[in-house]
Amino acid sequence: MFKNYFKTAWRNLLKNKLQSFINIAGLSAGMAVSILIGLWIHNELSFDKYHNNYKSIAQVMQSVVLNDETITQVKVPIPLGEKLKATYGDNFKRVVMSSRAAEHILAVGENKAVKSGRYMQEEAPELFTLKILQGSGDGLKDPASIMISRSTAMALFGQSDPVNKIVTFDNDTTLKVTGVYEDLPENTTLHDLSFIVPWELEPRLKDNRQNWGNNGWEIFVQMEDNVDISAASARIRDAKMQSAGSDDQKFNPVIFLHPMHKWHLYSEFKNGINTGGAIQYVRLFAVIGMVVLLLACINFMNLSTARSEKRAREVGIRKAIGSLKKQLVYQFFLESLLVAFIAFIFSVILIIILLPFFNQITDEKISILWADPYFWSVCMGFTLMVGVMAGSYPAFYLSSFQPVKVLKGVIKTGPLAVLPRKVLVVLQFSASIVLIIGTLVVYNQIQFTRNRPVGYNNEGLINIKTLTPDIYQHFDAFRNDLINSGVVEAAAQSSTPVTESNNKQSNFDWPGKDKSGTQNFATVGVSQDYGKTIGWQFIDGRDYRTGPDGADAMAFVVNESAAKMMGFKDPLGSRVHWIGYEFQIIGVVKDMVMQSPFDPVEPTIFYLAPWKINFLNIKIKPGVSAAVALPAIEAIFKQYNPGQPFNYTFADEAYARKFDMEERVAKLTAFFSVLAIFISCLGIFGMASFMAEQRIKEIGVRKVLGASAFNLWRLLSKDFVILVAIALVIAMPVGYYFMHNWLQHYNYRTNLSWWIFAVAGIGALVITLITVSFQSVKAALANPVKALRTE
Repeated sequence: MFKNYFKTAWRNLLKNKLQSFINIAGLSAGMAVSILIGLWIHNELSFDKYHNNYKSIAQVMQSVVLNDETITQVKVPIPLGEKLKATYGDNFKRVVMSSRAAEHILAVGENKAVKSGRYMQEEAPELFTLKILQGSGDGLKDPASIMISRSTAMALFGQSDPVNKIVTFDNDTTLKVTGVYEDLPENTTLHDLSFIVPWELEPRLKDNRQNWGNNGWEIFVQMEDNVDISAASARIRDAKMQSAGSDDQKFNPVIFLHPMHKWHLYSEFKNGINTGGAIQYVRLFAVIGMVVLLLACINFMNLSTARSEKRAREVGIRKAIGSLKKQLVYQFFLESLLVAFIAFIFSVILIIILLPFFNQITDEKISILWADPYFWSVCMGFTLMVGVMAGSYPAFYLSSFQPVKVLKGVIKTGPLAVLPRKVLVVLQFSASIVLIIGTLVVYNQIQFTRNRPVGYNNEGLINIKTLTPDIYQHFDAFRNDLINSGVVEAAAQSSTPVTESNNKQSNFDWPGKDKSGTQNFATVGVSQDYGKTIGWQFIDGRDYRTGPDGADAMAFVVNESAAKMMGFKDPLGSRVHWIGYEFQIIGVVKDMVMQSPFDPVEPTIFYLAPWKINFLNIKIKPGVSAAVALPAIEAIFKQYNPGQPFNYTFADEAYARKFDMEERVAKLTAFFSVLAIFISCLGIFGMASFMAEQRIKEIGVRKVLGASAFNLWRLLSKDFVILVAIALVIAMPVGYYFMHNWLQHYNYRTNLSWWIFAVAGIGALVITLITVSFQSVKAALANPVKALRTE
């Protein structure tokens, strides 16, 4: 019996080639999208699962009140780690202090590399279950040791054994390699951990062992067995408040544990509350995947039921000669399952073709899990589900025909018979239009933020992080050589790149300050000519004078937001106290976008730094190409700092990278929107083809009676235009609701302009007309004699 079902199903596929092509193409596209999204979601949900202690690892974080807002951060003070061990040690199996990830120079002879790594306590390899390939996992117990990743070992030592070999660290410290560990995968938080240096070598450790006010480090913990992370988090809540001084207590610090399984997907905090993070995109694209697949299934349902008249006699004859309804249901389900499995084969081929493009958009390294039986079993179950879902309505609809009526030619073809198909078409286009609206809103938000004034000139501005003190000690000579080279207009130093602002301070005082709350400022140490180099835009006052360092040593330049927060009517000449000294405000500059372009600009204070600052800002002369300027700059850089590789970043490129996540979302949404529209158009094309075929005699009669081609085109297109118009009425408020909510995630955001909905609506109508017109025009231009000669 099964063999007979299969033969019948196969013959029907071959007999109705256009319908079969549309069904298979649509389902292939829908299944490919769903599987691609499934692979991406699997990658996101498996983030950090590389670590064996995944479920018991957490990071210690703190929330503090700044500028009347609760801010959450991973940075904590050093003495907190010792207190957790001493006071709350029964909750933790391991407590590991760590520096923030930072770049350092690693050298073996003349072979040098700049790598990102951390200072960490000796239990770090065991806490993170690093896979030791050579040497020992206990290597950090040696205070003059270093553990390196496999890729770092290859870069420094090639194929030779690195264990017990010497590495020069930042050109001044010799360390012995005691272990080599496997590189951490890309889908781990610590994927860029190229080396680990013993915690005792952290240069700032000595001055900050008892400093509760300097929040510059991180703490990772592993829970004791059977200790609940939430319960332990509640116990350590006041760990800092109990020990910190009054200056720190005014920020109401709250300590808590953030579990590893939330590091990637739930990384965002707003006003002290974990509001989500990447999980919103996991949910978004999971919904999009299901919607696109549903559109493909709707095509199958529509085309199968639309051709019910052609299959009605088959059903009537089968029932007349003894077929049971359940046997007909099996037959139709087998047909849909056959289409689904053929579509799955083509979807895999489509995934192989699209995967490189998909990885480029998502910035991931996703691959098909060829050797994973679980993946293939899920795919088989998924294909079975698609076949059943797509075939359920046609199977029960077609098998319900009564043999007496269909053999007499009495088939239900009135308005109610086509109503379900019209509803499904409206649903298809509603979903497609919502996706179009979403794509336009995301792109509009990105463009709106890109056009935001950044407050400085980033054209031709490059940034270099100096890892040794060589240039700082001879900066004036270095700058003069750069300018004399003819390719550089200006150069200056700063404590952070122009696209970042990492240091926050609150210990400022001034006359009339509101003492009821806490005012927090970003602080940036700079050298003279910083304003000239980056192109400060002054609202009032002046830049730092060039010349002897003492000229403006006790002067501040502040941005608009800082001047507003201080509440000065005339900030110029105002006195501000900081770290025991009195400073005078000499200039107010326009707000510079140094952090996220989607957030308000932070109040920022610039000062002449009397200590070593690590970033070079170099302005290339207008009219000089980077290809000419960079070799000249590199030669001078090497002359003053021969121990560091010449690594640079263009400020405009660094700023552009702040849009990476939004641009990925925009590209993915556009990609899936195109596929959704393609699938919907396939369905419309099939329906138009069927309608033209069904009404061929009517068209012939109308042509004989004088109807023009335009009148016939309008007749055949009208029904579809009405359906799309109804879809627009449904989709626009739905699209507005979802995209309005999405925009609330951004402080700096665009409005939902009317033209977005107009473009989406007109685009949907034009696409529909183009799709329908092929069949409509073909039918309108056909010879009516051929259609009527059988009458």
